Amino acid sequence: MQHIQTEVSAGVGLITLNRPQALNALSLEMLYNLTAVLCNWIEDAEVEIVAIRGTSRQGPFGAFCAGGDIRFFHDAAIAGDSTLEDFFTTEYRLNNLIYNYPKPYIAFMDGVVMGGGMGLAQGAHLRIVGPSTKIAMPETNIGLFPDVGGGYFLSRCPGFSGEYLALTGQVLSGEEALAVGLADGLAAEGCMPDLWHSLTQNTQQKPRERLESLKARLGTTAAKPQWLDRQIDAIFSLPTLVTIIQALEQADNHWAIQTLQALRQRSPLMLHVTLEQIRRGRQLQIADELRLERTLVQHCFNPVHLKRAAYNCETVEGIRALVVDKDRNPQWHPPRIEDVTAEMVIPFFDDPWPQGHHPLADL
Repeated sequence: MQHIQTEVSAGVGLITLNRPQALNALSLEMLYNLTAVLCNWIEDAEVEIVAIRGTSRQGPFGAFCAGGDIRFFHDAAIAGDSTLEDFFTTEYRLNNLIYNYPKPYIAFMDGVVMGGGMGLAQGAHLRIVGPSTKIAMPETNIGLFPDVGGGYFLSRCPGFSGEYLALTGQVLSGEEALAVGLADGLAAEGCMPDLWHSLTQNTQQKPRERLESLKARLGTTAAKPQWLDRQIDAIFSLPTLVTIIQALEQADNHWAIQTLQALRQRSPLMLHVTLEQIRRGRQLQIADELRLERTLVQHCFNPVHLKRAAYNCETVEGIRALVVDKDRNPQWHPPRIEDVTAEMVIPFFDDPWPQGHHPLADL
């Protein structure tokens, strides 16, 4: 399988994402292959535990997964390629499978873990981070929203930090991820390879005993991140995006100024959609959240209620500015946070399919 390596050793199913030149960005083929492997291993009595890692240009580890292949999103949307819809349906099904996987599934979250990479990791039974881990859900920067279950796992971060992380795309270290509940264990510097190999060594122990030994080597507590001591709950608990912006303007400190600058660079429309997503996600279980996200992404690339087509939607424009033309000057529409209306936002949450025909109806 191109870009996916698998083996079974000493009762452990091992998956390595092997697309290092793209930071293991997920293609549709990779999603199909990952789904097939995980489904096969459910029925395989020789597999008691599953572990997943990524590769970097230097070899195993160093990067986990930077997300979905966003250049594919851009090109497929412009071309009207139906495999774009297949991508999100397949990805969200895979995310749901991981959350409900019947065997222990361990994610070695080394290096970059963003977007779709978080979808491969957040449903894991054990999420391991390290000193070089960089976690984020930066989708608002490309005119999208934090998908792959982002409305579920971000909304369950302490207080209203999920709103902050979803809207700004703030990058977290491994220790910060542990502190806000986006990781379970912190590996010491340089220990990821040894922890990985320990799962298939010491074969006098059963696989689950090896897993318990691995857990014992991880740090499980982390200091509260400095940014959480600021005004996040007071500001990001406010009812609307406009009131959040006003509060940041009034705060007038370095953190508030930086946060305000970050938000002003994001898609105003998708910031509003994202805030509504996180607020709704707090009340949803994972399958319902993924169904909601599949609805949202359908509207992102087919914003008919805005009288816009895929080629000039927010997401295509955001990707164009970031990775196609690389001018980093997206032309958002509307251009200002204050110009977005509820009539633009709420239809994103309306199911566009006939009753019973949602692509994820059976989750």
